[in-house]
Amino acid sequence: HHSPLGMAAGFDKDGEVPLALLDLGFGHVEVGTVTAHPQPGNPRPRAFRLLSDRALINRMGFNNHGARGLVKNLARARRTERGQRAVIGVNIGKSKSTPLEDAAEDYRFSARALAPYSSYLAINVSSPNTPGLRDLQSVEVLRPVLEAVQDEASQARRRLRRDIPVLVKIAPDLHDDDVIAVAQLVQDVGLAGIIATNTTIARPESLHTGRLEIERIGPGGLSGPILADRSLQVLHLLRRHLPADVTVISCGGVRT
Repeated sequence: HHSPLGMAAGFDKDGEVPLALLDLGFGHVEVGTVTAHPQPGNPRPRAFRLLSDRALINRMGFNNHGARGLVKNLARARRTERGQRAVIGVNIGKSKSTPLEDAAEDYRFSARALAPYSSYLAINVSSPNTPGLRDLQSVEVLRPVLEAVQDEASQARRRLRRDIPVLVKIAPDLHDDDVIAVAQLVQDVGLAGIIATNTTIARPESLHTGRLEIERIGPGGLSGPILADRSLQVLHLLRRHLPADVTVISCGGVRT
């Protein structure tokens, strides 16, 4: 019996310890976010604790060793029988150096490299820390990205004779109408599901941390218990607008 609780992307960005995380009792692990090209991420400091809110602001910026580096680590993890059974999803993002208009091909490269090692693929268009990335969530721009990754997953499926589901991870800051539009697009393209939600760029009034401190910290994605309400709203919204066979992985605001 698998636990329904998984480890979200962002913790094991380069797939260094997926099996160890499963040993801790997680039912699945999502490694990444990985990008086609290795990149150092944003200048440090880039992660900040809001102690009184038990929260975190991060602007890591997809620091990772690139798709090829992750392939090496996952190939090693998959060598054992236990590693083959493990549910390891792979979360892919856009390289910072790739222009937005070339995003689909950037995601395609990572999907092609990683599909053989992935239990599922997650498309990250919702990190606030790559300039312009969230603009990919608008439906007309998102479609070619989803289609490119879905296409690579289908080709890998034919080669490997196993299903590689594709999900897209969305931001909590999307308007309800845009969430519904993404849900419709996911069905149109034939994706397996949606992961909701990523971190927020909002700085709610209800935070205990003082405004001056929050301004001093600067930009980044806020996570922690404060995300729980919006995460649940988006979960309910998606479940209302998606058929039962489309998966929703709920994310954000888990604290115990």
